[in-house]
Amino acid sequence: MTLNLLGQYEYEKVHPIIDQTPILHVAFQSSPDKDNFGFPVILPMLGCTGNFNENENNDGRRSIYIHGYVSSRIMRLSKQSIGSDGEVESLGIPVCISATSMDGIVLALTPNHHSCNYRSVVAFGHAHVVEDEAERVWAMELITNNLVPERWQNTRYPNKTELKSTGILRVDIHSASAKVRAGSTGEAREDLKDEAMRKKVWAGVVPSRVVYGTPVPAPTNMFPGIPEYIENWVLERNQEWERYSAEAAQS
Repeated sequence: MTLNLLGQYEYEKVHPIIDQTPILHVAFQSSPDKDNFGFPVILPMLGCTGNFNENENNDGRRSIYIHGYVSSRIMRLSKQSIGSDGEVESLGIPVCISATSMDGIVLALTPNHHSCNYRSVVAFGHAHVVEDEAERVWAMELITNNLVPERWQNTRYPNKTELKSTGILRVDIHSASAKVRAGSTGEAREDLKDEAMRKKVWAGVVPSRVVYGTPVPAPTNMFPGIPEYIENWVLERNQEWERYSAEAAQS
């Protein structure tokens, strides 16, 4: 699946992969300095898809929201600046965001046919620092609850200093593509005819998935037990990923 240059893509395939990947990798071109010599930069960042103006725009299009420290390199490069005419213009920077989940290792009869079951997305867009306070807080809640549902509502609300120190980037997607590999091995016809070899070489899929363990309380924790919303989420997410990786190995 690929995008055309008008930014139209299959939202129902792209968005879930991004939202189900805990850590996104954000790549951008940085200006040369004594630290990176102008090399491309890739940062692991928390983020997810969302549409702040969903009531006004319900065509399925979303942006990708990611957060980090306001003083980070990518935040500085994405900041608004004053143009030559004295007007504030939003420069943004071109970025590439990737999200990948591995669902299994595919072991064929020959190494040349080995592969992995996976779901991946590569999205291109322009990153802008979110300045509107309402959108900033909305995005913080969105990202927090995408990581663990209901978490924002079950924490202390950030104070002014914390809100100010957190930068939010909105990446308006220009193009995106999703690739999904599922299934068992793909063998050469010659290998399938060699029964003696097939009896000596195991072929199949080793399912792979993220597994969340039993929550471990912090040394400073005073909450009795484990909140039900966390227990339920861990159980449901583990079951969901186990089911998908098993089905992907057989499809």
